[in-house]
Amino acid sequence: MDRASTPTDDAELVILENIYSSQKRSRNVTQRDLAEASGLSLGMTNALLKRFSETGWVLLKRLNARNIQYVLTPDGVNEIAHRTYRYFKRTARAAGLYRDMIEAFVITKKRAGATRLVLAGVSDLDFLIEYACERHGLLFIKSVDPAKAERLGTDPGTVIVHAEGDSRPGNDTGKAFPDESLSRVLVGVGPMGTDLK
Repeated sequence: MDRASTPTDDAELVILENIYSSQKRSRNVTQRDLAEASGLSLGMTNALLKRFSETGWVLLKRLNARNIQYVLTPDGVNEIAHRTYRYFKRTARAAGLYRDMIEAFVITKKRAGATRLVLAGVSDLDFLIEYACERHGLLFIKSVDPAKAERLGTDPGTVIVHAEGDSRPGNDTGKAFPDESLSRVLVGVGPMGTDLK
């Protein structure tokens, strides 16, 4: 069983990957570079580098009084591989969960009489929505233009789902279905608070 990922785990992976890529380019990376890339403070980056050294993932070689070279060990390369694998596993699990929630939402709308779904805005999950619509017989339309999406939403049987970044509230007047927010769909809450789980 994988342990839960934390933001520090992600930052650690960024640091290890940056050290690895600097070796590939034969370019020394500074502690400041690593701190900026990982989004951590210089002090936290220093503490992590010391821990990586103690763990045997990174060798610290003093080049002069001011500069240290960071070299990834074979154990460090293995750690990158393990963390990357866990990251992909978590991502696949999340995609499966999102797919199930979106599919439940589409099924609910289809049963309520929807014939098409309009995605208003840009979403990384549009392929999951399109797949669910195709699978359950709803026409899927993607529109980055909010005004066009609103016009399409006035047709009977149309559901508008606003993408993650589209925070504009829709105009529900004269629509068979109220506008939905993709973020609400993904937490399992459908129209009027119905639970989709």
